[in-house]
Order: sequence, then C-alpha cells, then structure tokens
Amino acid sequence: MTVLGRSALTRRNGFHVGTFSEHYKLEEVEMADQHNPKLDAEPQSNTEKDPDDWVTGDEPMTGAQASYLKTLSEQAHEPDAFAENLSKADASKRIDSLKEKLKL
Repeated sequence: MTVLGRSALTRRNGFHVGTFSEHYKLEEVEMADQHNPKLDAEPQSNTEKDPDDWVTGDEPMTGAQASYLKTLSEQAHEPDAFAENLSKADASKRIDSLKEKLKL
C-alpha cells in the first residue's frame, strides 16, 4: 500500500485503485505542490514577451492587428504608421507606440 498525503491507495498493475474520494485527495495533494502563475502578485510577469522574441513574430500581422493599427494610426493622425505588409512583431511595436502617443 502506498501512502500519499492523507489517502492510502492500493497499487495494481501500475494504477492506483481506491475510492473516488481517495483519488480526489491524491489529486489535491499533487496540485498543491505545483506553482500556479494565476496567483502571482504580478500576473503579467509571465505573459509579456518582447515582440522581437516571438516565435511567430515574422509572420504577417493578424487581421485584428491590422484593424487596430489602422484605427490607431487614424486617431493619431499618422497614416504612415499603417502598412499592409507588416509582421506581427512590427505591428505590435507600432500599436504600442501609437497607444503611448494617444495615452491609451
């Protein structure tokens, strides 16, 4: 018999055999040992990444990026900030720059 946390489960053919509540307790013990980034004091710390480091940064900008960049460039009176052939990374940088200019 293997004892994990407060539950004791019998091991048979490589699998733990026990009641549902025993399995649930085992899952709670295993999950308690894992780091949960959602509970970080600075939740953005693991989601913000420099566009130059994006794996897909060289791909063409998305439709959503193109639309948002077009809108921002019009609001900032900088039509040259928009170009149809931008990469995802370049579009992101221009969007950030225009948002800063517009104080958004």
